[in-house]
Amino acid sequence: MLFKELNLIEPILKALETEGYTQPTPIQEQSIPTILKGKDLLGCAQTGTGKTAAFAIPMLQLLHEKHLNTKVNKNIKALVLTPTRELAIQIEDSFKAYGSNLNLRRLVIFGGVNQHSQVEALKKGVDILVATPGRLLDLMNQGFINLNTIELFVLDEADRMLDMGFIHDVKRVVAKLPAIRQTLFFSATMPDEIQKLANTILSNPTKVEVTPISSTAETIVQSVYFVDKPDKKKLLIHLLDDKDIQTALVFTRTKHGADRIVKDLGHAGIKAAAIHGNKSQNARQRALTDFKDRKIRVLVATDIAARGIDIDQLSHVFNFELPNIPESYVHRIGRTGRAGANGIAISFCDAEENEYLLDIQKLIKITLPVVDDHPYPLSWENMLAKNQIKRKPQAQSKGGGGGKKGGGDGNMSGKPRNASNNRRFGGNRRKRD
Repeated sequence: MLFKELNLIEPILKALETEGYTQPTPIQEQSIPTILKGKDLLGCAQTGTGKTAAFAIPMLQLLHEKHLNTKVNKNIKALVLTPTRELAIQIEDSFKAYGSNLNLRRLVIFGGVNQHSQVEALKKGVDILVATPGRLLDLMNQGFINLNTIELFVLDEADRMLDMGFIHDVKRVVAKLPAIRQTLFFSATMPDEIQKLANTILSNPTKVEVTPISSTAETIVQSVYFVDKPDKKKLLIHLLDDKDIQTALVFTRTKHGADRIVKDLGHAGIKAAAIHGNKSQNARQRALTDFKDRKIRVLVATDIAARGIDIDQLSHVFNFELPNIPESYVHRIGRTGRAGANGIAISFCDAEENEYLLDIQKLIKITLPVVDDHPYPLSWENMLAKNQIKRKPQAQSKGGGGGKKGGGDGNMSGKPRNASNNRRFGGNRRKRD
């Protein structure tokens, strides 16, 4: 199917053509017609599948057609609520691109910066407002924002809202919205709390679920390296010696951990920067821009700060530390392999993280291929001494567990090879050929 078959107006089709888009992704193909009919929608799809365009394109068309012949006013007509500043900026950029030929005013607001320019823009009038919860509620309390005229409301990354503790803020925002509106609800996962929230804000919604909520893209080659915790930084530097790795996004669980990795990489002559909640908005945007412009080779991020990062041709994602929430693994590696492109996801697992690895593999229903041909293998003696898990040499299967994501030759670019039988914790035993 092509975008021109979705009954889109010519100005939007021209904008999409300018952006190089001709074929919609599955979630776009299923969502756009439903939204254009004015129906509520519950969209569930893994990261990197094109959810932003799935709601931005039809919203632009609906607003353009409804208000084409009406007198210009300053009322906010559409609200998109999203958890992070980076994601808010990305969404506003998408509205700007797809609506480049339309006379609709957009504004993105978020905390961490002076509110003056945001307030001045609001006074001039805004059609589409993209906001993070904290700044939105702050400006509402100050009397700068009134939601009484909202016709379209989008709650994006709802599961991350839950993880970040924003659910109560979301409920406060929803309480201020008109009862008659069109609501679009998007989430990569659908835990019970999110489903309950959806039931309270959606009216007879159409559900669109194009991929399993726990799945990872088929185009991403995944692997795991077992390594002692103190050796992780050495292994990362060793792998980054491969100049074929032009860009790498490295995930850590903590802000301080991210800063330490940047410092260690700098000492090794590898240009890197960190983005996390302790960084100012300007610093985070500068790091992201430098990474996109290839001024730095490595971006180190925490889960919350990295949500919504969309970088073209990002080849590698490293899980320096495994996430303790399995769904976060899906979001992390979804930064690569986007829109059908190939990608490589490499995870480091120390003795204390094996439980996290098992939970991840249970969620994604894939046993990650193990790469053990590296200079910093995990000490089996340390594993036993820590008593983290029990050796089960006969309980493991002999198959290579990666499916299409397995294979490769175990080189430094991250493609796994057949591993020996002396170390096998979260992964399967596999025979050498």
